[in-house]
Amino acid sequence: MRWQKKIRKKKAVFWFSRNISLWGSISFYLACLLNIAVAVFYPFGDDGDEGTLSPFWNISLWVALGVFTSLLAFLPKPLGILFLLVSLILRAIYTMGLGPALLLLGAVNLFNKLVFLVSFVGNQGTFTRGYKAVVMDMLFIYHLGYAIICVLGLFVHEFFYSFLLFDLVIREETLLNVIKSVTRNGRSIILTAVLAIFLVYFFSIIGFLFLKDDFRMEVDRLPTPGDQLSNNEVAGSCTKDSCPLSTPQPGPDDGTERVCDTLLMCIITVLNQGLRNGGGVGDILRRPSKEEPLFAARVVYDLLFFFIVIIIVLNLIFGVIIDTFADLRSEKQRKEEILKTTCFICGLERDKFDNKTVSFEEHIKSEHNMWHYLYFLVLVRVKDPTEYTGPESYVAQMIAEKNLEWFPRMRAISLVSSEGDNEQNEMRSLQDKLDGTVTLVSQLSGQLAELKEQMTEQRKNKQRLGFLGPPQPNHHTNAH
Repeated sequence: MRWQKKIRKKKAVFWFSRNISLWGSISFYLACLLNIAVAVFYPFGDDGDEGTLSPFWNISLWVALGVFTSLLAFLPKPLGILFLLVSLILRAIYTMGLGPALLLLGAVNLFNKLVFLVSFVGNQGTFTRGYKAVVMDMLFIYHLGYAIICVLGLFVHEFFYSFLLFDLVIREETLLNVIKSVTRNGRSIILTAVLAIFLVYFFSIIGFLFLKDDFRMEVDRLPTPGDQLSNNEVAGSCTKDSCPLSTPQPGPDDGTERVCDTLLMCIITVLNQGLRNGGGVGDILRRPSKEEPLFAARVVYDLLFFFIVIIIVLNLIFGVIIDTFADLRSEKQRKEEILKTTCFICGLERDKFDNKTVSFEEHIKSEHNMWHYLYFLVLVRVKDPTEYTGPESYVAQMIAEKNLEWFPRMRAISLVSSEGDNEQNEMRSLQDKLDGTVTLVSQLSGQLAELKEQMTEQRKNKQRLGFLGPPQPNHHTNAH
């Protein structure tokens, strides 16, 4: 941000750096159009009609160029730029010729890439971080290599423009994940490929020792000057009624060739033909008769190569790549889900704000807006420490200590207030229940007191009756 503040004082550099995405889009579209022109018209000048157009198409191209130029301010930037570039290139091709038009477009593309480099350096502040940081900045090295390829395409050969199309991999995250699916688990893939080479070497040794005669391949030989001369001599010696017959010689001239006379040639054949054929190396070997003594061995050889190398080992490699790509896609979806459903500041999820006074959208827009926190950090850094308020002094001290406890992790003031209201309601409900319980207890206490008094009166009455009338003596006892 300090660097951006510096370049804002330089109006030209700031204008270039502010439109860096525009320069990148122009470079990619120019690379696509250059390659389309090379693919359609190369080699140049063979037809001789690059500058020939009917009057209708000639006027149509001028009209299209004027219309797209006028609509550039109203259409979306990428779409408007693409239409303008297409009409401009077609007009240039049929006005100046294809060769001069490509030179002009190549020069424009190189200039635009240099402008992009200036914008990139202006945004990143690359050279202010030292030469070591410049060398280690892979993105800067990539764009510098892009500019070098533009120079090679302009001054060496047009085919160098084809390398510019790889910029699509950098621009699209999905294609970048495709590349990462191979490079992330590169060690596993390389080790599996080494295992496949070892197996190919093993099968090559077996083929060289026992099945050397089966390694015969059909070949299409290029005609040699000697063959052409002999054919001309034979044609010259032919008469109207007779012509010498040429009998095909067996061996090298029968359309087949032995490809396992040496172990090295056998390894190359098994590696090249065996891995590329769906059925393995058996697809290119001689088809043996069932009466041959090595027929069973040949069947086992073909089946083992097919199951071990083609089905197991190659599918292991493909499985690692596919699983890695699926993991990368899942990680991307998980990150997008977290960004959509989780507050960047406090980390609370969307469901915490269900049935609350503040929705999740209002929370991340008003309460915990991440840009407001960034502005506050910038304020603390640029403000005079003698003018700090209490909270600003506390945050400045935390920043100096690299302590993030001042962030409201897993809490929000709207949830605290709503939770406070809920607690008050619960306390009020509990108080009402407690009052009812106290009233019930007091009623029971009164009833118990009344029962106690009644029991005391009954006991006194019984004692009084006992004093007035003593019990009579037993007549049977007196008689005894």
